[in-house]
Amino acid sequence: MTTTRVLIAEDEPLAADALADWVAQMPQLALVATCADGVSALAQIRALRPQLVLMDIHMPGLNGLQVLKALADDGPRPAVIFTTAYDEHALAAFELHAVDYLLKPFARERLVEAIEHALASGVAQAQEVQEATAQAVSALEQAPTEPLTRVLVRDQGKIFPLHVDQIEYLRSDTKYTALVSRGRSFLVRLPIASFEPRLDPARFIRLHRGCIVNLDFVDAMAPDENSQLVVQMRDGSRITANRDVSRRLREQSL
Repeated sequence: MTTTRVLIAEDEPLAADALADWVAQMPQLALVATCADGVSALAQIRALRPQLVLMDIHMPGLNGLQVLKALADDGPRPAVIFTTAYDEHALAAFELHAVDYLLKPFARERLVEAIEHALASGVAQAQEVQEATAQAVSALEQAPTEPLTRVLVRDQGKIFPLHVDQIEYLRSDTKYTALVSRGRSFLVRLPIASFEPRLDPARFIRLHRGCIVNLDFVDAMAPDENSQLVVQMRDGSRITANRDVSRRLREQSL
């Protein structure tokens, strides 16, 4: 039986272990390496030349798209099945026979289906794989325009969807964004700037560089000694808007 060489690039240990276990259960696959960051993944892909890569989009060092870009001039690239914890509309580009994606938390059945798609397409040898991968990368690089409806978040070892209308405010936390809802804060490994164009501007407003609030959860706004508006949230949080936003909010209240 001809086997397909597989590399896993996944920085979440539980997800990486699950993928490795499922790959081991498929006799047509042979796992050649597991990497926890984009830099290692790029080096191992170049060294080992796997035919199929299961790769997280968001990884430290280099993300999945940057790894693919770096491989662009290396000749035939492997088929890539992306994994992600963020439900982006742009991922619809992966509804192709050549490349696919797994939305965390994913089931073994979904992985098998994605791998069968890749294998049926001839993995890296088929020209359509290269074209489909290029289309997928292009789609993900473009800023999505459709509104975001839910985000997958983690809490106490569980993953569940958080609906956007339940998010009270978003705060930037270095490379993460904290989503606050019903007295709880959930960290998502995406910058706050990636959320802003996907949120309804009639409901969400960016008070300053590191904070976006849902107006449905605002109790009141009052100026401070510097004439900047202090936004009182229902949970008791007080957030000061920058001068430009304060001015625009005053103009809208007239």
